[in-house]
Amino acid sequence: MKSNLRLLSAGALVLAAANTIYAQYAPPALTPPFPGFLNEYLRQKNPYANQWDLGGDARLRYEVKDGFGMPGVAGSVDFRGHGADVENDYLLTKIKFHAGYTDKWWGVYAEGRSSLANSDERFAYFANPLPAGTKNRLGEGPESDTIDLHQAYVTVGNHKEFPLSVKVGRQEMSYGEERLVGAFAWNNIGRVFDAVKVRWQNEWFGADFFTSRVVIPHDGTFNNYNYDDLFSGVYATSTKVPKHTLEAYFLARNASTHALAAETSPEFPQPSKRDIYTIGGRLKSKPGEIGNWDYTIEGAYQFGDFRDTRLPGGVANAPMLDQDAFMVVLQGGYTFADTWGTPRLGLEYDYASGDSNATDGKHGTFENLFPTNHKFYGYMDFVSLQNIHDLRALFTLKPSPKVSIAVEGHGFWLADTHDNFYNVGGAPRGGTTLASNVGTGGGYGVNPTYGNYVGSELDVIVGVAVTRFATLEVGYGHFFVGDYINQSLASAAFGSKDADYVYLQTSFKF
Repeated sequence: MKSNLRLLSAGALVLAAANTIYAQYAPPALTPPFPGFLNEYLRQKNPYANQWDLGGDARLRYEVKDGFGMPGVAGSVDFRGHGADVENDYLLTKIKFHAGYTDKWWGVYAEGRSSLANSDERFAYFANPLPAGTKNRLGEGPESDTIDLHQAYVTVGNHKEFPLSVKVGRQEMSYGEERLVGAFAWNNIGRVFDAVKVRWQNEWFGADFFTSRVVIPHDGTFNNYNYDDLFSGVYATSTKVPKHTLEAYFLARNASTHALAAETSPEFPQPSKRDIYTIGGRLKSKPGEIGNWDYTIEGAYQFGDFRDTRLPGGVANAPMLDQDAFMVVLQGGYTFADTWGTPRLGLEYDYASGDSNATDGKHGTFENLFPTNHKFYGYMDFVSLQNIHDLRALFTLKPSPKVSIAVEGHGFWLADTHDNFYNVGGAPRGGTTLASNVGTGGGYGVNPTYGNYVGSELDVIVGVAVTRFATLEVGYGHFFVGDYINQSLASAAFGSKDADYVYLQTSFKF
């Protein structure tokens, strides 16, 4: 596998070197927008066929990872230097077919999905300790869901004539930049909710009022929602602030004790008991309204209750803690609009609070909710918006409408060394209790005396619109381990090493 990694790494760097280095990646758009072969044919034959939407898309991605922990493989933890397998390469395939019809006052949409994985060494589900009522399962990996219903919903309403509309059924939900609520499209399965959503829209603002339950992927069975994990909220957007877009939101996640074992072997881990309420806002400059500059400010505060299963009592009997956490995002950039390739330089700072004292009755770790973290905290997917400082530098270039290139760098520090280093899915790396410095987490844990510098990541991504219906993308990432990782794995006598990641992805629309 190491030869594969070297080969793909070289290919990624050659593609990047062919153009000026840059950062914040946006895939090249298909221009003009491609409606799909069947839609194109039908609409040319009959103008009334515009009400129909028939088609689909396919995505294949080959990933090579070195230095990544594999859940279920004995002793395998992120950045482990020796003594266990931390190398994995596999092929992911996602195919979706959809059919939709839109009339003046109503519409219907259904979408099926097949998510396949080949040669993935990760367990489909693995937990240690294992929650009662669940079981570890090897399967084809956590991104395999052979065939299932991805979306199926009905919409009623016409905002041109009436301010209210309703959307009911299985659906994706994405708000803001997807830092807290997103469709998680990078994942081979993605994320959907069984939801009821009412939208109020007028000339001043638009607001979604929703209640939902997240759907639990489980390969080999029909995916059902987690009845014990209720997600509700209000998300409002206004463009009336001069030169800006303003968003405000209130989100509630209420998971009961039974939510953790709602499915015996889910592809995605389920939550412990919690009643967490998030109130926040986001202010973003409109494109071109402040010259070549752009910026975004977002902040959120959380309150409520949280059961930390690492405390004495574990899943069932650990005390409920008062949630008291927050996050802040500051980002800005400058686009050289009159320069070849319209390069953009950007800088971003992300902060999410950690827990400073496990015995004070409070839980200070920010709850990341349902994000698409891949877009923000490094393309290697080691980090979530929890107990972290992330300083991100961005450089992007679009040498042609069909080519996008990005280079970005990250520096990561723990917000508080009295808390864990959390993985991209929100789970703590470390022992099974807060008292364990070197527990079953393979060296990680709560280590207040260790340095808080986690490490740095460098990513290079190149995307090309090959045809009017297909794109090709290649990416390379390298993670340079810092003091926290070095000290954590040295204490377990594992040693540490940098991690590498390469992917090659192609997407088709049909």
